Amino acid sequence: MNNAIRTASRRLAASSVAILLGVYCAMSRAADASSPPAMPVMAAPPAGVYQIDKSHASLQLRVSHMGFSTYTTRFSHFDATLTFDPGNLPASKLVATVDAASLEMDAAPKMCTDIVKGPQFLDTNKFPKIVFRSEKIRMTGAKSFEILGSLDLHGVTRPLVLTGTYNGGYAGMPDMDPHARVGFSARGAFKRSDFGMGYGVPAPGTTMGVGDLIDMSIEVEFTGPPLRTAAGSPH
Repeated sequence: MNNAIRTASRRLAASSVAILLGVYCAMSRAADASSPPAMPVMAAPPAGVYQIDKSHASLQLRVSHMGFSTYTTRFSHFDATLTFDPGNLPASKLVATVDAASLEMDAAPKMCTDIVKGPQFLDTNKFPKIVFRSEKIRMTGAKSFEILGSLDLHGVTRPLVLTGTYNGGYAGMPDMDPHARVGFSARGAFKRSDFGMGYGVPAPGTTMGVGDLIDMSIEVEFTGPPLRTAAGSPH
């Protein structure tokens, strides 16, 4: 009797293992069938001239408001051209132009908007463009760097250093993104009073006013030369 019970138990265990293995294999096949195809390996982006992709770019500014908060705003219209060589990043050159009147202040009262865009601050009627030109790129890591350049703002030109990271890129994706693409993140800061915009800067030892230091945050992608096919012709 005991032998019969042991034999039945072993058969039941073996059957259970077989069932579990079958279920596991079926689930694995289903998962493989439903998984998206693996992304192909992308070729590195080529050297060349790249234009900003405005749908994947942002330029934000941050400044202290009376010490109570850090007000965050942005420019909505800007353009940039990048001469880029992934094998020699320090040889890259950048020229960026910002429409000064495109500063977005969202729910700010009209009085505040008029002051910021008027003669006390940006004076956008007299100085409609803000321009940054790179002069030198210094690598600080494998993909990190400093861009030393000049900023033309409010009729004044002064040096500006941006700290950036090259986030990578590719030569293009057939039928999806038929041009090379590269991406960067960057930050920088300057004192607005250095550019003749001292209105409302807090008195020494206080925070009552709008801060002098402007912090910039940049996220940007550029598109470049067309993807080349296996035959070597542009896609």
